[in-house]
Amino acid sequence: MNDNLKHKDHKLDSELLQQYKNTGNLEILGELYNNYIHLVYGVCLKYLNNREESKDAVNKIFEKLITEIPKFEIQNFKSWLYVLTKNYCLMEIRKLKTEKKQFENFSQDYFMESTDISHPIDEVSDVSIEDQLKVCIERLKKEQKQCVEMFYYESKCYKEISSTLKIDENKVKSYIQNGKRNLKTCLEQHMQKENV
Repeated sequence: MNDNLKHKDHKLDSELLQQYKNTGNLEILGELYNNYIHLVYGVCLKYLNNREESKDAVNKIFEKLITEIPKFEIQNFKSWLYVLTKNYCLMEIRKLKTEKKQFENFSQDYFMESTDISHPIDEVSDVSIEDQLKVCIERLKKEQKQCVEMFYYESKCYKEISSTLKIDENKVKSYIQNGKRNLKTCLEQHMQKENV
């Protein structure tokens, strides 16, 4: 690409950017974004290493532009978008690592309470368990779900949960114990279906 074409593209970006800032018209933003959608997808694929997650990220980054563009004086949209995309991917990776750690904490707790014999849960991939675990959590009674999520996913202690939900600490312990028992049953039922 020669310098004239580069300059023309840059000018077009600036014009579309200004039009979008002035009008808030999402079609204009869409036109601007479409020029670089392949770049965004490529960066996401490089960092996330997953086609489906990268496609999702492309959509989420477009939504992010709606709130982020008004905050910045953008000189070069392509460079700015590249940095935004890279940062988005790094945040997603960090989030996934945190979720994985929280899930590992749950798993350790879960196995400590299970018997010594091998459990079918050992034989499926983390992703499968994690997805099924989320489904099972959604099926819990309201109080159990709240307590389990706060305990495992927000790392809150009994006292904090008790204070937040305005229920007795012993109740919190009871909800978590019963919630874990129900999750164990739910996961085992899922494993049996998988093995049929």
